[in-house]
Amino acid sequence: QVQLVESGGGLVRAGDSLRLSCEASGRTASTVSMAWFRQTPGEERESVARMSRARGVTAYADSVKGRFTISRDNTKNTVYLQMDSLKPEDTAVYYCAARDDPLSSTSSTAYAYWGQGTQVTVSS
Repeated sequence: QVQLVESGGGLVRAGDSLRLSCEASGRTASTVSMAWFRQTPGEERESVARMSRARGVTAYADSVKGRFTISRDNTKNTVYLQMDSLKPEDTAVYYCAARDDPLSSTSSTAYAYWGQGTQVTVSS
């Protein structure tokens, strides 16, 4: 079992930065593949960034590539999502997710463990 708790969301202006944190407990973050998803009302959850357990390989959605960075601090058992140059279209609830597979996935159904979500709102 893995418990995930996100933090760091908030209201910012376009062009600002935010860093989301996802603290894992029950298992160390380095033993699972992690991902950040986001969801807006009426839409499916969208994978924005992911990190594989195997060698920490990362991947990003085209919409955030070059602006968002996923990273992991094993000493704090925490995964981060650094979000720079935020746009109004980045407004969503952001979720942290984990799976036991050594490779990450863009599919939300591939993840067994989820955090409660944190709201990010970007004003224009």
